[in-house]
Amino acid sequence: MGLFDKLKNKAAGSINQASKAAGQSAGNIIKGSNKSVQVTFASMPETLSEFIALPQAAMATPFDTAALFVAALCVYPLSKDESIAMINHLKGPAPLGTPDIQFLARRMEQNNKAGFLGASYMNGATTANDYTPTEPFTVTVSENPYSYDNAGYAKLFVKSGGADSPRAITSRQAKDGKWYLWEYSSLLSDILSPESTNVWSTREFI
Repeated sequence: MGLFDKLKNKAAGSINQASKAAGQSAGNIIKGSNKSVQVTFASMPETLSEFIALPQAAMATPFDTAALFVAALCVYPLSKDESIAMINHLKGPAPLGTPDIQFLARRMEQNNKAGFLGASYMNGATTANDYTPTEPFTVTVSENPYSYDNAGYAKLFVKSGGADSPRAITSRQAKDGKWYLWEYSSLLSDILSPESTNVWSTREFI
């Protein structure tokens, strides 16, 4: 049973998903472009050890780091501790403090979106299909002409199937060359609820 199947069983009325191993790496950064990179996972990680085993976990590009954060969010409703451990791997030299963990919990619990928020950032996930991603699990991460205006930082964007506009996520490059997660609060904002949780009929009454 995969992570998304476990999440479906765990959260009644909403469909959740997560992923595990191999994918494609992001490629070179081109400053000032409108490039989009598809980061693909064969399956979703459920534990920190599986997360670290992903090729993207080397964080060689900010595209990989952004996609990995989505994967970590998918794990949150299954195991908060594992999800936080994954995020701390992405944070590197600046791990989450108590206020950060509390902020994450508040945002994930707000409007009961923990079970579907992460999955909503994956390709194919929409409100109509209860945020069920297509396989192979893929996150599309985009840059714009201003993504690298601040030296050492990369501000990229990920689209949620439950929001109108792409949301920003920023990574910071350390001396070791890796791109560590820096700013991600935009991805924790509210999105539309899955269609299965809509108690109102869409039928028109005449």
